[in-house]
Amino acid sequence: MVRAFLIALFLCLAGPVSAQTLSASARALPEDSSLEGNRRGTELRLVLSQAVPFRVFTLDDPMRVVMDFRTVDFSALPEDFNDARLVESVAMGGASSPGWSRIVLSLNAPQSLDVAAMDTDELTGEAIVSLTLSPSDADSFAASAGAPPGLDAVLLPVVTQAVPQDDDTLVVMLDPGHGGVDPGALREGHSEAELILSFARELREVMRRTGRIEVAMTRDADVFVPLPTRVTLARAAGADLFISIHADAIAEGRAQGATIYTLSDEATDAATAALAEQHDRADLLQGVDLSGADDEVVGLLLDLARIETAPRSRAFADILVQAIETTGLDLHAHPRSEGAFSVLKAADFPAVLLEIGFLSEGGDLQNILDPQWRARMQAAITGAVIAWSEADAAAEALRRQ
Repeated sequence: MVRAFLIALFLCLAGPVSAQTLSASARALPEDSSLEGNRRGTELRLVLSQAVPFRVFTLDDPMRVVMDFRTVDFSALPEDFNDARLVESVAMGGASSPGWSRIVLSLNAPQSLDVAAMDTDELTGEAIVSLTLSPSDADSFAASAGAPPGLDAVLLPVVTQAVPQDDDTLVVMLDPGHGGVDPGALREGHSEAELILSFARELREVMRRTGRIEVAMTRDADVFVPLPTRVTLARAAGADLFISIHADAIAEGRAQGATIYTLSDEATDAATAALAEQHDRADLLQGVDLSGADDEVVGLLLDLARIETAPRSRAFADILVQAIETTGLDLHAHPRSEGAFSVLKAADFPAVLLEIGFLSEGGDLQNILDPQWRARMQAAITGAVIAWSEADAAAEALRRQ
């Protein structure tokens, strides 16, 4: 009763709740953006009005670095933006994939990609993209160059509108764990970050081929994305479901098979506090700007949102366990668990963390390296998403009656 009274009081005093101001496109902010360098290397600092998914890769003949963003308006950047000795020119436009924007750095000397990262300012919500290149040689550059699988590298005219979605299209945010300076678990020359990124890319294509699921990814390259930023990216993409994918190792004991985590009830109070600390108040709930709200009101509204999303997260986790078991794939002895993982703390969309296996177990590593095993796991996940979306829609229809 006290909570209901406080919420009603807040709504009466605040008037109509203002809509979230996230636009279809992020904007490049010229004041703090720069591209500088000398013969010892190149540094790009690109400040965006909000975080968006991005990917980075290199192409040879001619040598260039390509950065794709979902979607960014670069029009405010000045024509003389380039002040880097080893960058011949900069082109900005639309990527060949609809809903993506692109920056292309044409190089006049080979350079290796050392750092590609995005961080989010906790106060302003702005995203800072950092790119660091260092001198290399032509052979090394050519060996590492190449577009991600299935991606056309042609530069097209500027695209400034997000991809329109049908009402029935489910938006799933895949979150490949770790990346960049954080490789995750390591085993027999393989890193968790590398294996999970490949798995997520394949899963994205399987989901898209259903014609019922649109997929976004928190990272599409070996880059470091802070945990709070991953949640921000999911919210910016309008995610209906968030799936964080891992294949960790444990220091003690044995673990094998898939495990699915949801946010524990005991962790919700801490999650609310962490969200309030790590995110701009305008980026806590889709469609609600809490910039002027105090901690008590923010906590109450986040708790209310979780009353709906927490059971939906658990329902998806249960369906995913059944789908993996039905497919005949290995499950952990305790396949359903809970935890206080940062990427599960969003209050406004269902979220799970999926360990597809453990790199501390040789059998799981061999599974992850096996294309047939990956295809079966990806089919199970995709089937679970569709089954859950149908059950979730039916439950929503009942709630409205």
